[in-house]
Amino acid sequence: MLRKKLDEVEFTIFDTETTGLDPGSGDRIVEIAGLRFQADRRIATFQMLVDPEMAISPGAFQVNQITREELLGCPRMREVIPRFLDFISGSCLCSYNAPFDLEFLKVELGLAGMALSEEMVVVDILSMARKLLPGQERYALWFISRKLGITAPQKHRALADVEMTWGVFLKLRLAMEQKGITDFHDFVSLFGVQADFLEDSNNQKVAEIREAIDLGVKLKIRYFSTSAAEISEREVIPRSIKQDKRRLYLVGFCCLRNEERTFRIDGILHLEII
Repeated sequence: MLRKKLDEVEFTIFDTETTGLDPGSGDRIVEIAGLRFQADRRIATFQMLVDPEMAISPGAFQVNQITREELLGCPRMREVIPRFLDFISGSCLCSYNAPFDLEFLKVELGLAGMALSEEMVVVDILSMARKLLPGQERYALWFISRKLGITAPQKHRALADVEMTWGVFLKLRLAMEQKGITDFHDFVSLFGVQADFLEDSNNQKVAEIREAIDLGVKLKIRYFSTSAAEISEREVIPRSIKQDKRRLYLVGFCCLRNEERTFRIDGILHLEII
């Protein structure tokens, strides 16, 4: 999948409504929905209410307006999970603020004695918005939707929010393509949430940078700047690799700017030794 173009990949955007905000404290999913698509073509939708076998917090009810009585007689999550896994199988899983929905999904999978496939690629559409639309006042789904010309109100129900998120995704994908981001691998490198994949990708880049430093040669890099939301190609004489908190950086002399610059390694889409 990682070698494909974006238009060749099937995606599933999913969303959850829950009893509260903390799955670690026992909160559960009460509604789950998904939209599977490829390019601009809708393939299928999934939506189910779920009996969480517990009360819904007043705060959650204020948001989603789902009552405990409405869920009586609905299937339990252990019955829904296998159907949802079949629905998303073979696709790239996406969500707006993916870590939140993904944590709930993982807890439910664990309670059902199951796990998400190790092959599943997960992308955060909120991260897309932050990197492609820098400098916004806020990044709530409704706000970014309005910024992108999507006027439908946010209903805070799973399927309606999935539909709104799909509209945002299509607009952001167009912005990506205009910047030259068309490879699925580059897309996941920039917006993926899986630590193992991102660590492996960064480690490979670090190894090539260290080789260039040892050889005393230049690097040609294709770089996505999060501050400008732009891609540029540069020749860099690498000097060192530094770490600031959890991020790795390439420090080197940029021939384009004619000065020493610092580049986030997770923003380097491609590099080669010259």
